[in-house]
Amino acid sequence: MILTVTLNAAIDRTVAVPSFRQGNRHRAVEATTVAGGKGVNVARALKLLGRPVIATGLAGGPTGARLMEHLAEESILTDFTSIAGESRTNLAVIDPTSGEQTEINERGPEVTATELERFLEKLVYLGRGARICVIAGSLPPSVPASFCGRMVTELKSLGVETVLDAEGEPLEAALRAAPAAVAPNVSEAEEAVGQEFNDRDDLLSGLRGLVELGANEAMITGAEGCVASTVEGSQRRTYEVTAPELEPVAAVGSGDAFLAGYVAARYDGATPRDCLRTAVACGAESTQHFGAGTIDPDEVERIVPEVKVSELQLSAAIG
Repeated sequence: MILTVTLNAAIDRTVAVPSFRQGNRHRAVEATTVAGGKGVNVARALKLLGRPVIATGLAGGPTGARLMEHLAEESILTDFTSIAGESRTNLAVIDPTSGEQTEINERGPEVTATELERFLEKLVYLGRGARICVIAGSLPPSVPASFCGRMVTELKSLGVETVLDAEGEPLEAALRAAPAAVAPNVSEAEEAVGQEFNDRDDLLSGLRGLVELGANEAMITGAEGCVASTVEGSQRRTYEVTAPELEPVAAVGSGDAFLAGYVAARYDGATPRDCLRTAVACGAESTQHFGAGTIDPDEVERIVPEVKVSELQLSAAIG
């Protein structure tokens, strides 16, 4: 079983607005409303890929109830902890004429210490039946960053592999707990390692920094694919993985689809190289859909052979 954790779940509304300009009045030509938050999006994509997944996290108020209804309609298994605070609502505006997107995300609900401990007990219970757990997305404002590290530590003690997509202090806290893998985007990785990436050498330096901070494996994602530091036996290898060119419909949630593809292949026991190839194919295919976490498995299968994987350095023994 695969678990996904979304502590700051949301109702995500995406609207398409041609020639969108701030301060003007517009009419949307398309709109969709789904259960969201990064971990929820990963669960949706894993479900579409046919992998066994349970989505867990925090949900509260009428918005939280709508979240559960949406996930039930999608036949996604859930076991969320109910909280008193109101789950958030997010808005993404996509301009189909330019491809630009604007996201407005609420901060999220207040969460009490008691509610957080109840969730951790549930996570440990669920973790006993899981092989991989994806921890993804932001934290509600009252949840301490250190909680990400606590989750990684508790799951590792059960033998569960933890894969993380977070930013800022939560990412730093999780890195100190040594997760199996992390997958920040470029800006998130820059913040974590404390340097800007201006070229490939900077990206490789950033990968090394993420590993030195505690990650066993690390991926830095971007619009064209990713660079990654993986472990294969006693060797560490570095790859650059590039997606084929596709005209995007919407890029919202492509990183979540990437993560789902990576975890699905990892769950199947694929090599790190093939995990990365599947991840990039899923991320690229998701840009063809209007709605985060939506992918077509048949199209993913078609794209996988077109993904280019290049090793950037000679193998080096892990020391």
